[in-house]
Amino acid sequence: MVPTGAPAAADSLAVPSETPDPPGTPGGIPALPWYRRAFADLSPLREHPDYRRVWSGQAVSSIGQQMTAVAVSVQVYDLTGSAFATGLVGLFSLVPLVAFGLYGGAIADTVDRRKLGLVGSAGLAAVSALLAAQALAGFHAVAVLYAAVAVQAGFFALSSPARSAMIPRLVPAHRLPAANALNTVSMNLGLTVGPMLGGVLIGAFGVQSAYLVDTVAFTATLYAMWRLPAMRPLGERKGRASVLDGLRFLREQPNLRTSFLADLAAMIFGMPRALFPAIAVTFYAGDARTVGLLVSAPAVGALIGALFSGWVGRVHRQGVAILAAVSAWGLAIAAFGALHNLWLGLLLLAVAGCADTVSMIFRNTMMQVAAPDEMRGRLQGIFIVVVAGGPRLGDFESGAVAALSNPATSVLTGGLACVACVLLLAARRPAFLRYDARHPTP
Repeated sequence: MVPTGAPAAADSLAVPSETPDPPGTPGGIPALPWYRRAFADLSPLREHPDYRRVWSGQAVSSIGQQMTAVAVSVQVYDLTGSAFATGLVGLFSLVPLVAFGLYGGAIADTVDRRKLGLVGSAGLAAVSALLAAQALAGFHAVAVLYAAVAVQAGFFALSSPARSAMIPRLVPAHRLPAANALNTVSMNLGLTVGPMLGGVLIGAFGVQSAYLVDTVAFTATLYAMWRLPAMRPLGERKGRASVLDGLRFLREQPNLRTSFLADLAAMIFGMPRALFPAIAVTFYAGDARTVGLLVSAPAVGALIGALFSGWVGRVHRQGVAILAAVSAWGLAIAAFGALHNLWLGLLLLAVAGCADTVSMIFRNTMMQVAAPDEMRGRLQGIFIVVVAGGPRLGDFESGAVAALSNPATSVLTGGLACVACVLLLAARRPAFLRYDARHPTP
């Protein structure tokens, strides 16, 4: 049973996003020695206990979830011996992510986000416990694994917009860039550490060990959500929150819409991950280990970018920063397609991952600050759909161009097309270049 009690006084929680910057500090960011300014700003963790607990819980559960993802793939392949059957795991998770992401955002703009986060985390923990039970019992049914993955994705999609929409209520506006950088650290820790630990545990103790660790890891998130005050959406609400209202709001807000379009340009044209197996062979005469290096390089670069993100809180022209970061991503991907040296290619992919982190930090900050609280859940739901569906469109685009030409041409032209889209957005939306975080306008 999901606990329902919580400290009650939170309905009157102040809105930190409206908190003025501390006096005497430009943009609310106190002066720090240069060597501290280079690294990620830990102030949100030091100064805001609720955020610290949420961040810690998400970091731990993210590692556990990635362990479970590895375990499910290993178990499906062991049961079927089919790469196609293993690939279907991604499809069974994609559909609920897209289907429930939008509705999760609408629900988050209607109910207490803390309770929704509790329900989602409890559901994810229950699915991990079910996976552990079936592995321990030797219940060899691929259909059960597919169903578990789908339910797991549904719980994640329902609760993730609520968790993201909480952040502006946990830290003040001048700390949001630092908080989003730290969120990127926790996400990439999961992507890098989780699969590694999962592989070690599975090799030593079997898939059930990864499932059990994931189940236990969710206690950190449940504890963090339990300790939060109530998080009902602020502002006037008329009836139920509508998904269509969220889409209409995004259509009418040019700065937020431009940030989404820039992200889509990067994912559709500059995401050659579907070509990594072919690139490993044709570029480098490599094998599966080379593919693993190519897949991990952007995540390593993203983690490095987040760890050295101390400067992001001093950037006010966040529209310029987003377009510059997406351009850097596109140029790095284009260079990766043109230069066929493995170590240089890995470096370029890491640079692209670092640029993606910068873009993500400022896009999330813009969405959290410029959008009203009662719309943040629905925007986060749309964001989930974009993040889940954009790379799949990118897989199709890069594969189709490679089929008509070759992998090198596909990667090179995709990166250049990404840069061209950024230039078009800058020409069509000059106001986006003038966006100032000190005076946010959606």
